[in-house]
Amino acid sequence: MCTTCGCGTGEVKIDGADVSHETAHGHDHVHADGTTHSHEHEHDHHLEHSHRYAPAHSHAPGLGNKRMVQIEQDILAKNNTYAAQNRQRLLERGIFALNLVSSPGSGKTTLLCKTIAMLNGEPVAVIEGDQQTSQDAERIRATGAPAIQINTGKGCHLDAHMVGHAMEKLSLAENSLLMIENVGNLVCPAAFDLGEAHKVAILSVTEGEDKPIKYPDMFRAASVMLLNKIDLLPYVNFDVDTAIGFARRVNPTIRVIRVSATSGEGMGEWLTFLREGLASTGNTKQETVDSLKRRVAELEAQLQRSQS
Repeated sequence: MCTTCGCGTGEVKIDGADVSHETAHGHDHVHADGTTHSHEHEHDHHLEHSHRYAPAHSHAPGLGNKRMVQIEQDILAKNNTYAAQNRQRLLERGIFALNLVSSPGSGKTTLLCKTIAMLNGEPVAVIEGDQQTSQDAERIRATGAPAIQINTGKGCHLDAHMVGHAMEKLSLAENSLLMIENVGNLVCPAAFDLGEAHKVAILSVTEGEDKPIKYPDMFRAASVMLLNKIDLLPYVNFDVDTAIGFARRVNPTIRVIRVSATSGEGMGEWLTFLREGLASTGNTKQETVDSLKRRVAELEAQLQRSQS
């Protein structure tokens, strides 16, 4: 159970296969060098039955504030461990990963489809997160890009363990883009690192300008805000400068890109951001490889000197 919102943890499926038991009890991560690491989740039985004994003000029914804080810290610490492992695997293979977060209906999937089309065959894969159905993954696959669907059941966000499973099933290409479309929710996904390089918050002009100050944790956690559906500005009451001002009030360094998947406006700047990120990730991978080669050479030289 998420102690922020009280959502459930069971019924997780990846491309229709039930991994609830597997996700609860652990899985192996396979690294680029062929080594594997086994990970275990521990159950907290206070969570499983807590809904029956809830204080009226509690976010996690049946738990006192001190216990809630402790459990949430434990959950996030475990998640951060899996996220660090995901991030290492991605960097080892030069994969630039983004975590797309927003309210429901912001246009994430349409934007992804347009992005894939404009990348024109450049390697990209997608992990889709929804509580139910595989419709979004099917839309992505129709563009020709590989996609895998995670259904979270009662859960309202993806976590790093789910994403680790999905990455294994996707067979990601080296030096490629990975786009993770999170469950539509501006609360819990802010707290859960998936191993991505950046969180990208999508705010459409059909929503209120005050979303960034109503949900500050999300916009504070994001590196980029895509102001989406700007082709609709003539038809809606939305003040762009106010929205950007609110976003920068909670996150002064956030980068804002105005886009429309329908008209294509702003998509060039978005693609430039993606390609620059991919190039930077590739450079980091090469620097790591070069550093390892230098270290191996130094060790071999030391060995030769010791034997002479």
